[in-house]
Amino acid sequence: MGLKWWEPYMPLKLLLFAAATAAMMLSLITPAAASVAYDHKAVIINGQRRILISGSIHYPRSTPEMWPNLIQQAKDGGLDVIQTYVFWNGHEPSPGQYYFEDRYDLVRFIKLVQQVWLKYVPGIQFRTDNEPFKIENEFGPLEWDQGQPAKTYAAWAAQMAVGLDTGVPWIMCKEDDAPDPVINTWNGFYGDYCQINLTSLPCLQKFGGWFTGFGGPVPHRPVEDLAFAVAKFIQKGGSFVNYYMYHGGTNFGRTAGGPFIATSYDYDAPIDEFGLLRQPKWGHLRDLHKSIKLCESALISGDPVVASLGNFQESHVYRSVYGDCAAFLANYDTKSYARVAFNGMLYDLLPWSISILPDCKTTVFNTARVGVQTSLMQMKPIGGFSWQSYADDTNFEDDKSFSIVGLLEQINVTRDTTDYLWHCIWWFEGSKATFTGAVKLWKKCDFDLKCSCRTSLTLSGLNEGQRYLTWQKWTYQIGLKGEALSLHTLSGSSSVEWGDAYPKQPLTCPSSMRPVGNDPLAIDMSSMGRGNWGKWTEYWEILASLYCNRRLQSMYHIPRSWINPTGNLLVLFEEWVGDPASISMVTRNTGNICSYVSELQPSVVHWRNKGYNNSKVHLSCEPGKKMTNIKFASFGIPKGTCGSFSEGTCHAQKSYEVFEKRCLGHESCSVSVASEVFGTDPCPGEIKASAVEAICG
Repeated sequence: MGLKWWEPYMPLKLLLFAAATAAMMLSLITPAAASVAYDHKAVIINGQRRILISGSIHYPRSTPEMWPNLIQQAKDGGLDVIQTYVFWNGHEPSPGQYYFEDRYDLVRFIKLVQQVWLKYVPGIQFRTDNEPFKIENEFGPLEWDQGQPAKTYAAWAAQMAVGLDTGVPWIMCKEDDAPDPVINTWNGFYGDYCQINLTSLPCLQKFGGWFTGFGGPVPHRPVEDLAFAVAKFIQKGGSFVNYYMYHGGTNFGRTAGGPFIATSYDYDAPIDEFGLLRQPKWGHLRDLHKSIKLCESALISGDPVVASLGNFQESHVYRSVYGDCAAFLANYDTKSYARVAFNGMLYDLLPWSISILPDCKTTVFNTARVGVQTSLMQMKPIGGFSWQSYADDTNFEDDKSFSIVGLLEQINVTRDTTDYLWHCIWWFEGSKATFTGAVKLWKKCDFDLKCSCRTSLTLSGLNEGQRYLTWQKWTYQIGLKGEALSLHTLSGSSSVEWGDAYPKQPLTCPSSMRPVGNDPLAIDMSSMGRGNWGKWTEYWEILASLYCNRRLQSMYHIPRSWINPTGNLLVLFEEWVGDPASISMVTRNTGNICSYVSELQPSVVHWRNKGYNNSKVHLSCEPGKKMTNIKFASFGIPKGTCGSFSEGTCHAQKSYEVFEKRCLGHESCSVSVASEVFGTDPCPGEIKASAVEAICG
């Protein structure tokens, strides 16, 4: 891979806001001739109410080569619907110029969704007028800020959409006054307080994790809390849940937007930025979806009967006219276990948890009791690079330069063709004016304007007082010389002379490499400052927060489909200073896998069988890899979490032997959590569990 690097002389970089103007809900269960309607309870498909589980996957934030696997993983995770934005800023980058190729091939993405869900439906055909479309994305807060003009626009948008007569429901997000028959959706982390604007409309929800912003923390939402929120929403009468995001992906190019959103759009989602399953989040939610579907016939039949089971406990019971019964038992206490009596039986509820009983008797799922494996991901270095360097000319002007009185807004000037806009002013006062004083630059934010507005500009410290510069004559230069020369392309990179490197600057000698295998790839940029990789992405090695001494993002995803067997060129544009000699390519894969399963772990799969209480540990490596070592194993009362397990007050001596015999040399294995499997009961009368950590290789 040929590697190039060029640096500027302190350019001013402002925020770029990438806007998605619409969103689409792709129904994955309806044939072309299906009718789609709704009532106060749920979305109705072919006359049947349905509980629908949806997940957001944004097609431009991954590559077409990744789409089939992402969509299949979504289906395997129990999703009925894929939600995506329509990124019109990418489809019409300038008026009258349209782009629907590569990552913006929306039709290809929709057809792939169709193939995964509907390939076995006889006579299925692709259509675009039988899916629900969202009219406007999160316009409610702007409406409140902008007043009557915004309200008028929202009403017009709704009426326009309904007037298209698509025959399917339209939804709006955060639009409390959405006009009938448009459905307002609740957008938040907990949707049990969702308020519908008319009794004829169902309650829909959209929520999940949160994005990462440069300079802030990396958000993480435990799967126990996420599962609790979904179950609580359903038990309160919700019927349509969307995970934003189910796969977040990557903000390639300059599409990260604001406020200071990072290049990674991972969102702590069930499928991570690289397209790999995030365990236990993906698996635990999959089991939750199965449990909810077991209750569907009762859930869609009417409203629940709610009863108190204690100070912080309650039950929600749904019944159908056909005798179906489903119950949700909730413990809202955040610290204490609860034992409750329900239907003549006793149930133990973990703190801040909900148990699901599809027959009003048998617990098949508890939101706080995770029974699937945890996968510890690793970034494994596979090689470094050598570099050549080129210093960008900060004084160059081309035919894009112009002068005008006043300060102009950046996006309107650059038209989203570059991140860089130079503002230059010349001022001559002879020897009459002098300047004294200090210049204050904000720590970690030098040369960045943290607002999307225009303001006045003054020069203070002059012996004659302040000088207002806003309405002086300014000269503007759009972009950099390196951009004008297309240094990020093979042809453009040969148009300049790349020099030898100096300390703390790029090294020489380009190289070529194409890593073997199928593991996702990334570049470790922890030694660099801030800049761009041509069309690929932006990097900024800022700390995660003022109180967290670690990099916010150091690993930057490179899709394998972008790397050729030979003739690769990686161009980095560094704004500050860095050590490119320390840049390395890494692969992302599963290192160790763990599981902690209690004897009381419910089973959503075998719950109707008499022996369903026979809990099992399930371990699985990535395809093509096998378990090579059992790092820890204990049946009894083990302590700790994945990566730091330890033996507790009781431990079966044959624990290692059992797991080594069942798992080593296999891609996957299962071991029952039962005393007879381990040869003895190490602590009779105690509730026991199995904890294991294995290494895949």
